[in-house]
Amino acid sequence: MSTAQEIILAEPRGFCAGVDRAIEIVERALKKFGSPIYVRHEIVHNTYVVNDLKSRGAIFIEELDDVPPGATLVFSAHGVSQAVQREAEARGFQIFDATCPLVTKVHVEVAKLHKEGYEFIMIGHKGHPEVEGTMGQLDSGIHLVEDVADVAHVQPSQTAKLAVVTQTTLSVDDAAEIAAAVKARFPLIREPKQQDICYATQNRQDAIKIMSPQVDIVIVVGSPTSSNSNRLRELAEKLGTEAYMVDSAEELQADWFEGKSRVGLTAGASAPEVLVQQVIDRIRALGAVSVRKMDGIEETVKFPLPKGLRMEG
Repeated sequence: MSTAQEIILAEPRGFCAGVDRAIEIVERALKKFGSPIYVRHEIVHNTYVVNDLKSRGAIFIEELDDVPPGATLVFSAHGVSQAVQREAEARGFQIFDATCPLVTKVHVEVAKLHKEGYEFIMIGHKGHPEVEGTMGQLDSGIHLVEDVADVAHVQPSQTAKLAVVTQTTLSVDDAAEIAAAVKARFPLIREPKQQDICYATQNRQDAIKIMSPQVDIVIVVGSPTSSNSNRLRELAEKLGTEAYMVDSAEELQADWFEGKSRVGLTAGASAPEVLVQQVIDRIRALGAVSVRKMDGIEETVKFPLPKGLRMEG
């Protein structure tokens, strides 16, 4: 059986602006204040990134009880509930918030509409830290739906003032389908001016849609906990292309590539390019002879760092 001849690289892939910023916040805090720096939850959902920061003195915790008094604490890119925010402030930690600004935008919208008397339907995955953070902006009044079936069972206390919000890393198509079901059941529901699904999630999924039909197999570099990486693999499969998600090059299996002449390769928004390069090296070792980059959108989004961590001067 012949093995891979060509690797086609999706464009864009890998780090988004929110991930870049979150990692840089931890790196700068370590440089400025020395280790340890405490981080609530994995800063981004990537094993390599988390292990790299651990080796430099970051300590990842889930409970604020595990942070000593007076420590420096970073909130992860996924955002936190008001309860966590209040508790961290009450304990007197020095806090840097690495919440992605596109997640913060959803939080701000929820707070604003809540003041106007709105309840919310949130489209998202139960238990995901971003969903817990957004739902935790209010004590009550946010109803989670994970799929179309859930929409039939939502019981808001009133329907005159309802708004819909979305986790930022969902499948664009699935979210649209669920949103349509929400709108069918609650025709007056208020929708966000700009969809909540972030530009990077959208762009990486769009690239998969273009790439999948051109290749025999798709490899997504991403960690099992990464929502947007999982969605890339699912999307390729939905489009009829065999697809696998790997956390590192070691997880690639030679038999996946038997009889496959073109390999599509992408990476979730929290997966670093170094892992993509290692995967390329491994597939080359299995027989690939060329690497071609797809044409795609060039992302130029940059988010400012929090005060206190910006470069002086």
